[in-house]
Amino acid sequence: MHIGSSEISTNIFLAPLAGVADLSFRLIAREAGAKFAFFEMIDCNSMIHAGKDKDILQLHSEDLPIAAQLLGADPDDMLAAAKILLQKVSPTFLDINSACPVRKVVGKGSGAQLMREPVRLWAIIEKLASNLDLPITVKLRVGFKQIDLEDLARIAQGCEERGAAALFVHGRTRDQLYHGQVNYEAIKTVKDSVNIPVFGSGDIFSAELAKKMLVETGCDGALVARGALGNPWIFKEIEHYLATGERLPEPTLEEKKTVLLRHLSYIQQYRHSRPTSKMGLMRKHALCYVKKIPYSAKFRQNITGLKDPSSLIKKIIEIFDGVQEK
Repeated sequence: MHIGSSEISTNIFLAPLAGVADLSFRLIAREAGAKFAFFEMIDCNSMIHAGKDKDILQLHSEDLPIAAQLLGADPDDMLAAAKILLQKVSPTFLDINSACPVRKVVGKGSGAQLMREPVRLWAIIEKLASNLDLPITVKLRVGFKQIDLEDLARIAQGCEERGAAALFVHGRTRDQLYHGQVNYEAIKTVKDSVNIPVFGSGDIFSAELAKKMLVETGCDGALVARGALGNPWIFKEIEHYLATGERLPEPTLEEKKTVLLRHLSYIQQYRHSRPTSKMGLMRKHALCYVKKIPYSAKFRQNITGLKDPSSLIKKIIEIFDGVQEK
């Protein structure tokens, strides 16, 4: 896989999940088979005015190679933020987010709002591509309120013409958020419209769905987002399935428990947020890991009021060991 001048050993990437894909999450994903990841999405205004990057831009020798993604609406601000970012880290490439559907982001003219203003999106791409010495990529949605395949192809082609080295395409409109069907035809339209690598995104919750994405769209790769929550093994599973057509065995309960506890220890070690925020993140990930195990509903009820990591860890061991004994 080549993105611009960069050679990458995999075509299955971990997405820049805001509020999720911190160093602790990425390290667990790497240990379980992820070969390429993004930092969390970074707001260009936060980078310029507040420097809020203590958690987002944490570096680790086991967390390479890695890419970064910027969110913003103004070409000059995006370039200023990119230059600050590149003084701190050396990503393989830099992605422009024109896909985030969150209301407050769209209201500021960023994220998916750029799908409605492609001239501004193209100006951002051109500004970064002509001033920075690394590949520039773009994350798109397939539309804002509805899908217009002709317009989507025009936007994608404009991105390539302004210097984009690859496109990441989420197969839903902005108004769909993360609900409803992924439109594979629309992603295929993007792939057929450009000569640069295209990655499909949306509902990649299993190896079979990753293959479906690649086969039905003709994409060069896949971007895994929510499918990695509580399931860091998905990257190894996808690559094995694509290579052999066979599924890897499901991780055992003991393995899930071990990896979850290690994930929580990484959050405690690397996260710089307040104790209450850190505890909230630990609970969130714990719920993802136990989602499919027996008696998980009882676990969800019991952790709501837990206030400290030791109580959470004790409850996790209790539920996993209790399931295995039965």
